[in-house]
Amino acid sequence: MEFTHTRLLVDNYKECFLFYRDVLGFDVSWGDENSNYADFKFNGATLGVFDRKQMIKAIGGDYSNDIEKVDRTALIFSVESVEESYQALKNKVNFITKPTEQKNWGIKVAHFRDPAGSLIEIYESIEMSTEF
Repeated sequence: MEFTHTRLLVDNYKECFLFYRDVLGFDVSWGDENSNYADFKFNGATLGVFDRKQMIKAIGGDYSNDIEKVDRTALIFSVESVEESYQALKNKVNFITKPTEQKNWGIKVAHFRDPAGSLIEIYESIEMSTEF
């Protein structure tokens, strides 16, 4: 696995996008103020900002504002094959999602948690769909 970035899961996507772009001056490498997902590059690092409701939908969870029950960050790891990594890890971790293609985003993903409950995503790039 290669750690690629940290993703902030936010309820106020546009406000956060504008903050990281306009206030902190981070360069946008993917997305815009209306895309509900964006990557920012700064000093060789990547920070993702994602609408929390969409992340919850992706992992099949229920939306809540209860701070004790919400994900605010996700650790993102690139792998060569999500299927192979899933097979190698499935007896060691409890996956939240099975390998799933998200053609709109051009990725295949699977999700699980570490012992502290932190959300982890493994992904591989796939051909992006042009249909939305």
